[in-house]
Amino acid sequence: MTNNKQTLVISAVGIFVCYFYFAILQEKITRGRYGDELQDDGSRGERFTYMLALVGVQCVCNWVFAKALLMITPQPEDGTPKAYYASSALTYLLAMISSNMALRWVAYPMQVVAKAAKPIPVMLLGVLVGRKSYPMQKYLFVLLIVVGVVLFMFKDSKATTGAVLEHETIGQLLLIMSLSMDGLTGAIQERMRAHSAPSAQHMMLAMNGWSAMIVSVGLLVTGEGKAFVLFALRHPELFTHLTLLALTGALGQLFIFMMVSSFGALACSVVTTTRKFFTVLFSVLFFGNALSGRQWVGAVLVFCGLFADMFFGRKPAPAKEKLQKQKDKSEGELLEAKR
Repeated sequence: MTNNKQTLVISAVGIFVCYFYFAILQEKITRGRYGDELQDDGSRGERFTYMLALVGVQCVCNWVFAKALLMITPQPEDGTPKAYYASSALTYLLAMISSNMALRWVAYPMQVVAKAAKPIPVMLLGVLVGRKSYPMQKYLFVLLIVVGVVLFMFKDSKATTGAVLEHETIGQLLLIMSLSMDGLTGAIQERMRAHSAPSAQHMMLAMNGWSAMIVSVGLLVTGEGKAFVLFALRHPELFTHLTLLALTGALGQLFIFMMVSSFGALACSVVTTTRKFFTVLFSVLFFGNALSGRQWVGAVLVFCGLFADMFFGRKPAPAKEKLQKQKDKSEGELLEAKR
């Protein structure tokens, strides 16, 4: 019993610490400036704009992590068609890229709250594409999340200049695109599970491998790869930031794996959702991303909806418990992609 408590505490603290620091690094890289050179707009320092490269670094590190897990804990052979993995990797990539790009125009708390609304596109696509049905309480919980997101993202035009409002709208549209791609990724992964029920390790390995290949092509075709290398050479501190970002992401996945393996996906979801709320609080306190009273109410509604769904919206029938456990492991392992 004591060992279980220790594992729970270590896993929870590890997830909090790793992803707190991951969030700080992500905001620093995407919203900070490198160097002190005078720019054309009068500002000093260069902005990091190489989102394909940033996502590529994360995918490669995640692939290495999944490969290591498979070496430590070998799994049965994976018979999932490559087309599923390729299409899932594409939507997964688009979700990550649009989410990271949004940080150029919106504050980190908005990105976190918007991404926490993932149940919305998942449910919509489940109803429209998968012809699923959900209990009424599930719709109420998702409605709570919708209201919270609307309150959080709505901006008073009087308090914001036209240019700033326009730029923020671009960021919000990117977040909506990211959520849509998340929903498609979830739908494709459901088909994978129905077809061959791949292990979480195989799914992580294949998805990140395909993602890394797609990103590599994009970096070559757009020329962003060369520009990214030149930027990194001009600002060597970027290497440190990217290394720490990859390390905290990989360690965070390790702690998630420990949590899911020992306590199930529900406990892991509670920890990661709580971590997201405190990430918003941390960003407000230390990065000056002030929130209005209405936005605080919206954020609280979103997280209340998420917690209510976790505790009251998931009651699998006894006959399906074994299958549900298998799905839980796959979903828990991929929580890292749902920040």
